[in-house]
Amino acid sequence: MNKNTIIGIIISILVLGGIIFFARPSPSGKEQANVVSGQGKLVLEKTDYDFGSVSMASGKVSSLLKIKNQGADPAVVRKIYTSCMCTEATLKKDGVDFGPFGMAGHGFVPRINQTIAPGEEAELRVEFDPAAHGPAGVGPVEREVYVETDGGDVLKYYFKALV
Repeated sequence: MNKNTIIGIIISILVLGGIIFFARPSPSGKEQANVVSGQGKLVLEKTDYDFGSVSMASGKVSSLLKIKNQGADPAVVRKIYTSCMCTEATLKKDGVDFGPFGMAGHGFVPRINQTIAPGEEAELRVEFDPAAHGPAGVGPVEREVYVETDGGDVLKYYFKALV
């Protein structure tokens, strides 16, 4: 191998490692439902949902929940991402939709930087496509949606279904 090839391989490995490092979900415990951000406190209306039995032929199913700032100061939703490509999430604030956002690692997860004032609510729409994995995706599924706030804290919303 010549010198330029070796340097190219090393640079490629470093770039790929950087992409993987910055695209990974933030590690947090499953039990974390409320996040304190400065004096802003974002709370999910619910932290889990059961779609029950869903049919691939019937198409996508969705769940809607509220995110409320119960703190004294504004809180910022930085990013939203999901645990699987079969799931998308959209934030609706002041009549404007931000998203849909999908799985980290399946493309760039942009920052949305939406401030939620004290006492204000926003809506999170979670959509699951039971046909996304084809015939191999039949059976029980559990998925997660992550809402990253300023300070790097993460709210988690879990759902399950039987496909």
